[in-house]
Amino acid sequence: MSLNGLFSPSAWQVVLITLVLTHITIVSVTVYLHRHSAHRALDLHPALAHFFRFWLWLTTATNTKQWTSIHRKHHAFCETENDPHSPVIYDISKVLCEGAELYQAEARNQETLDRFGAGTPDDWIERNLYSRFPNLGIALMGAINLICFGAIGITIWAIQMIWIPLFAAGVINGIGHYWGYRNFECRDASRNIVPWGILIGGEELHNNHHTYPNSAKLSVRRFEFDMGWAWIRLFETLRLAKVNKVPPRPVFAEDKASIDIDTLRALMQNRFQVMARYRREVIAPVFREEKARASEATSAFLRRAGALLHREESLISERGRENLSKLVSENETLAAIYQHRLRLQAIWSRTSANSQEMVEALCEWCREAEASGIRALQEFSAQLKSYTLQPATA
Repeated sequence: MSLNGLFSPSAWQVVLITLVLTHITIVSVTVYLHRHSAHRALDLHPALAHFFRFWLWLTTATNTKQWTSIHRKHHAFCETENDPHSPVIYDISKVLCEGAELYQAEARNQETLDRFGAGTPDDWIERNLYSRFPNLGIALMGAINLICFGAIGITIWAIQMIWIPLFAAGVINGIGHYWGYRNFECRDASRNIVPWGILIGGEELHNNHHTYPNSAKLSVRRFEFDMGWAWIRLFETLRLAKVNKVPPRPVFAEDKASIDIDTLRALMQNRFQVMARYRREVIAPVFREEKARASEATSAFLRRAGALLHREESLISERGRENLSKLVSENETLAAIYQHRLRLQAIWSRTSANSQEMVEALCEWCREAEASGIRALQEFSAQLKSYTLQPATA
């Protein structure tokens, strides 16, 4: 063996090797741990699932039950005191810099493992190797890198070791709940970091995931790309994976002009997309019109407070509530579209109401929207009636 190991890669080959190895780890996390184990969004062939489990043991010392339990608890108690790693509760710098430590602390909580760890591997190799000797795998990975690539192999190994603590524990758990854009106003602070989920396998689309946590696909808009979904489709083609769920897609019947039970069920199934459309097609254009008509001083206030018209209520600060109250009290048009938004959301939140009562409430909402004199609201109301659960050609 030469000083450089069994192989002597050039500098660019070292970079490529590192990227390939870390990417396999990312795919293992997003496809196996996250979408398969934690959320059951897809089923994996046992051989592929075991490869991912073995690879994670080699490169991260990650225990499937621990990771799955902690992530399920994160969703169950998101942005509360019981959330293991929320930057809303902890400072963002703590989650970014000490995300791995927060994970390790929660991994020692046996109550978390017992409550949220159902359905995770408990076979002989898990009990006698992966869980019993978690650090043996990463030591073995270091030895393999050293033998194959010599001294530079240790650098590759070091990058492999920090990849998941940096990107998963830090970036996704931290920045993914702190900075970025939101397609949907779900009840937590999750955000899409960028629309191109490549570096972290699609996990960058974090707001999409928290809106549809049981979906195997994390991209929802045309300009978004989910690398993990690309791998899943490949595994499907090779019959190594079976997708269980993806985000619902709204279906419209062009000749449908009345509200019925089918409309209600379609709207409830697509409620997050409905409210995202309301933001784009009602709040945004009406707000632009009102801002254009406002005085310079009022326009400055509108710019600061406008986002509050569509923000999830539980995420608005006390100061934000004061600004929102001032905004709607001084502008009747903005108050109207804001109140219509709250009332529309309230319709499918009325779990104690029967379906017919909810249909009647939706019909009343549409009548008032059409009588509002606000064109964007009238057009939105008309399109609501075309929602259906069945294809328009059926």
